[in-house]
Amino acid sequence: MKDLGLKFVKFVRKSRYKSYKGTVGKAAKNLLNRRFRTSYAFQKLVTDRTEFKCKDDEKLYLSPMMDLYTSEIIGFSMSKRPSLDFVLDSLKQALPIIL
Repeated sequence: MKDLGLKFVKFVRKSRYKSYKGTVGKAAKNLLNRRFRTSYAFQKLVTDRTEFKCKDDEKLYLSPMMDLYTSEIIGFSMSKRPSLDFVLDSLKQALPIIL
């Protein structure tokens, strides 16, 4: 390589995922402590945001809300942007069931 004047350059893969972190606040306490089972309906509800890539580099976000007692989805919302209102929509769907 030295004779040919070649040089090794380390390849570093760039992360494709870039998200807005927003203002960093305090971390919430871990109240579940990995106890995902419950003997009461609607005592423990969990949610998550999932990103799907669609055609033409469009993204779609899904936010389901699950009751850990029955492991059923009790509400969900879909949006093109991951905003707070998007997540709260799944909670609003679940509220009539809970109340």
